[in-house]
Amino acid sequence: MEIFPRIKQHVLHTLKTGLSQNLTYHNLGHTLDVLEQACVIAEHENITNPDDLLLLQVSALYHDVGFLKIYSGHEEKSCAIATADLTYFGFNPDQINRVNGMINATKVPQSPLTKLEEIICDADLDYLGRDDFYRIAAGLYLEFLEQGIVKNEQDWDLLQIRFLESHRYFTKSSLQRRQAKKLAHLQAIKERVGLFH
Repeated sequence: MEIFPRIKQHVLHTLKTGLSQNLTYHNLGHTLDVLEQACVIAEHENITNPDDLLLLQVSALYHDVGFLKIYSGHEEKSCAIATADLTYFGFNPDQINRVNGMINATKVPQSPLTKLEEIICDADLDYLGRDDFYRIAAGLYLEFLEQGIVKNEQDWDLLQIRFLESHRYFTKSSLQRRQAKKLAHLQAIKERVGLFH
C-alpha cells in the first residue's frame, strides 16, 4: 500500500474518534475540505513534483490535529503529533520540517514563506470566498460561542468583518477564484450590521 493512503487512514481515524463534538468548525469535515482544496489549488498553481504534492497533502491532514489536545495554540501540538507520526512512517527530517512549516504557516495571521505554504494557507480559508461560506461560518460561530471567543451575534459579525478585511489570498488562482465572492460576503455582513463603507 502506498504511504499516503496509510497516513490518511490513520489521521482520519484519529480525528473521527478523538475530536470533541463541540468543534463544529475544526472537525473532520474541515480537514477533508482543506485536503481537497489544497489539491485543487496545487493543480491550478502547476505543482507537479510528487514529493511536494505528498508533503502538501500530509500537511493538510495534520494541520489541525493539535485540536485533539488543545484549543489555543494548536499548531504547535499539530507539529509535535505530525513529527512523531511521520518519523514512524519513515519521513526524513527535511520532509518533516517542510510539513511543520506548512502547519505553522496556517496560524492566523497567516505568514507563508514558500509556494506550498501559500497553497495550504489558501486551502485552509478557501471557504471565505465560496457559496457555502455562511453554512461553514455558522459552525465557527457556534464553536467560538462555546470557547467564549464571542458572546453574541453582534460580537461575531464584528469579528468576521475584521477577519475578512485583514485576510488575503496568496496564490494567483485563489485570488482569481475566491477574492470577489469573499469581498461580497464582507459587504453583506457590513450592510447587515449597518457599517456602510
